[in-house]
Amino acid sequence: MSPEPEPTTAGRGIEYAAPALDKALDILELLANEAGGLTQTEIAEAVGRNVSQIYRVLATLERRGYLTRDDRSARYVLSMALFDLAHRHPPLRGLVQLAAAPMRELADRIRQSCNLGVDDAGEVRIIAQAESPADFGYQVRVGARFPLETTATGAVLSAGAPDAAGRLLPGEAELLAAGYLTRADRLQAGITDVVAAVTDRTGGTIAALTVPYIGTSYSAVGLDEVVAAARATAAEISARLGGAR
Repeated sequence: MSPEPEPTTAGRGIEYAAPALDKALDILELLANEAGGLTQTEIAEAVGRNVSQIYRVLATLERRGYLTRDDRSARYVLSMALFDLAHRHPPLRGLVQLAAAPMRELADRIRQSCNLGVDDAGEVRIIAQAESPADFGYQVRVGARFPLETTATGAVLSAGAPDAAGRLLPGEAELLAAGYLTRADRLQAGITDVVAAVTDRTGGTIAALTVPYIGTSYSAVGLDEVVAAARATAAEISARLGGAR
């Protein structure tokens, strides 16, 4: 039987040394701030360890589904496992719960549906949706996934990624700098995606609020007003989460 770890007195009260756990948490915290992911060597350098010290930790985190590794670039990124785990715990369901009422109000005001998406290991994952109250509209299923690289929602979520600029259309960088984007949907003809960033307290984008706008005779509200309303709603959700307006 392995001996119990020796307690230390660093910090508050008695603490126990758990080197493997420290390595895992260091890696998770590091990758949480790296939208484009990092290679094994880059991770080792960033956490101040050599590759042999983190190899098994990375393998375990990947096997348990907390990390995913791109076969081409060999970069590790966080999966949605931590998000899913957090949302099993009622006090940490804040994002969806706090966004629900503002999204419902937005849908009622503009008479279009809206949805909330996050970056799920290189894909857009829809985590919340408010239906249009109109008889005619377009909506996206909660749980649906879309390409991060080719969607307006993905562009907003990955705005800080190293290669993000190369995927933008002319004029879009200026809009993203202001925290939003409008773009004709590349998957559904006749839809203009209006996307606004939802931010945390540091100003980092943690989610994207998207209105798949249908500009037809059924549309009661014009595109400019929808853009303003979506941005205001994203700012309200950010404020509710303690983020920057």
